[in-house]
Amino acid sequence: MKKSIRIRLSVLMLLEYFIWGAWYVTMGTYLLTSLDVDAVQVGAAYANLSIAAIISPIFVGLIADRFFSAQKVLGILHLLGAGTLYFISTVQHFEGFWWLILLYTLLYMPTMSLANSISFSQMEDPGKEFPKVRVLGTVGWIAAGLLIGFMDIESSYLTFRIAAACSLLLGVFSFFLPSTPPKKQSASLSSIVGLDALVLFKDRSFLVFFISSIIICIPLAFYYSFANPFLNDIGMDNAAGKMTLGQASEFLFMLLMPFAFSKLGIKKVMLAGMLAMGCQVFIFCFWRCGLRNLDVVYGNCAAWNML
Repeated sequence: MKKSIRIRLSVLMLLEYFIWGAWYVTMGTYLLTSLDVDAVQVGAAYANLSIAAIISPIFVGLIADRFFSAQKVLGILHLLGAGTLYFISTVQHFEGFWWLILLYTLLYMPTMSLANSISFSQMEDPGKEFPKVRVLGTVGWIAAGLLIGFMDIESSYLTFRIAAACSLLLGVFSFFLPSTPPKKQSASLSSIVGLDALVLFKDRSFLVFFISSIIICIPLAFYYSFANPFLNDIGMDNAAGKMTLGQASEFLFMLLMPFAFSKLGIKKVMLAGMLAMGCQVFIFCFWRCGLRNLDVVYGNCAAWNML
């Protein structure tokens, strides 16, 4: 892969995940403080990302991959997303906010698959080259968290406007990415919506992997919905910036993944990751808050009571 292409793909990943990190981590804090919603409504807002993640592969498989160049679809989606993010920042009521977040997530979620598709199409050895490009996405997420935290705007509509400005920038930049023409191939509706993949459940190893993935995503969903409001509620300064410590470790291990896969194999790597996540949740709940202050945490912390 040429150096100029690698730089453009790295910028793509940097901006792609900066946009997501700019609004997603602190959305719970914004809703609870600025729109005066309850915990159920916060969960409903975050659930839109999951809804979009289910629908977006159909969009990508049915339209983007077969009729249009991936970089053009990526650019259009980010331009539309920029406008949507701006309107989200102006909404004063949760009902309108919920529908706009649903619209935005439907626009954003396909862009991750498209960004990966554009990257893979330019790589001779994706297993070795992709982690070096994708790691810039982690840098973008960290940069967004640090910016939001140090600006002290976690409960402000400005988080959405910063994401909107970055989405506009990436929308324009996308048209200058390497050309990734549509794939001229026919496919059945079942393959487009993923029904053909159900045969994989006959493999016991895949079934265990699938169930484990679902289980581990449950605490992750609660973490992103309520971690930032919780940390702000207990008085932590620059909570968004400090939460990027998790992505800082991700940066290191993303670079180590090719080596880990070759030496340990995917099963041991995934098991180590799951154990590490369990340790993270334990430390987050008991060490960070302090075992001696559990009465305060359970009794007085509004964010904890929401859970």
